[in-house]
Amino acid sequence: MYANERPSNYGANPSKSYRQNHSDRESPPEETLRTEKLQVERKSFVLTLKENARGKFLRITEDVNGRRANIIIPSTGLDEFADLVAAMADAALEEDEIESEQVERDDAEGQE
Repeated sequence: MYANERPSNYGANPSKSYRQNHSDRESPPEETLRTEKLQVERKSFVLTLKENARGKFLRITEDVNGRRANIIIPSTGLDEFADLVAAMADAALEEDEIESEQVERDDAEGQE
């Protein structure tokens, strides 16, 4: 049993009742403009650029062993989102380089 599926002392599970109450609501028609897939270790990501009456947006779907999670980014925020992802990737690479240099120094000191 998952944390959000435990019986509540306060009545029905709010996340389930929300899905049940809103699942029959029609969503606006969406047109898929482009789709790309990415596999990272055991996770798969699907990035889909879509458009509906409210505008363009990017839907990022993460799938791990059949469990899916989505985030949706309006096109107005894509530049800022891309900048943040690039900055995070740069920071991760810098950390990897620092760790690699430290390992090389440790190995060199151990051989002396």
